[in-house]
Amino acid sequence: MSIITLTTDWKANDFYVGAVKGAIISNCPDVTIIDITHQIQTYNVAQAAFILRNSYNHYPKGTIHIIGINSENSKKYPYVVIKADGHYFIGAANGIFGLMFDEKPDIIVKINNEKKLLTFPELSIFSKTACDLAKGKDILELGEKISYLSQQIPIMPAVDENVITGSIIYIDSYENAITNISQDLFNKVGENKKFDILIKSTSNRISKINSTYDGTSIGELLAIFNSLNLLEIAINKGKVCELLDLNINTTIRIKFYDNTNN
Repeated sequence: MSIITLTTDWKANDFYVGAVKGAIISNCPDVTIIDITHQIQTYNVAQAAFILRNSYNHYPKGTIHIIGINSENSKKYPYVVIKADGHYFIGAANGIFGLMFDEKPDIIVKINNEKKLLTFPELSIFSKTACDLAKGKDILELGEKISYLSQQIPIMPAVDENVITGSIIYIDSYENAITNISQDLFNKVGENKKFDILIKSTSNRISKINSTYDGTSIGELLAIFNSLNLLEIAINKGKVCELLDLNINTTIRIKFYDNTNN
């Protein structure tokens, strides 16, 4: 049984969700449809890429992922189906795939969409493409194989001697702030040195890494490396982004000190 997932910015109560699910079930009734999320901020390709990058690999190989984000018809951003890491992804080539994958996809196909309704491609094009794959059609039969996708380059942390300068890349349901600073980078630069994590300014300072959220008193700032091995800033039982007015791209700095210094 094939699995088709949906990731969109429609919101779950919109008719778009029901229409696409109906079209899929009518065409291939044996598939399982799973909603990854319909709560993406409107047109927010980076948010969608983060969620998909960190969720798709928990599904079985061969899963088909429909991406309904910023999918308006455009010659610059054609509709594509790609195969990467054993999964299929269908969407507009608007830069999202460059944010999702570190390596170039195995196969990229520009979907044949002549005489299709382009104002709602998820219904008229993406759902049919997903069903074609679910029924066993080869990806190369779905259009023209191409070698290039429009790219967006993820923002990477900067390292300057004993300082890592990163930024917030995702805010979760608890308003915890997930940064682009990995545990590997922290360990490589820090080398077990003492440190301060500075959030927006020197007035918001954290000097230890928690192993659990409740390792700090309720209402206190904390830092933790989460399940993605990314540095996360939070408040125990609180909303750090609301309290400190943190947003996507807010700067987070880590300053390391020589162990000989006090």
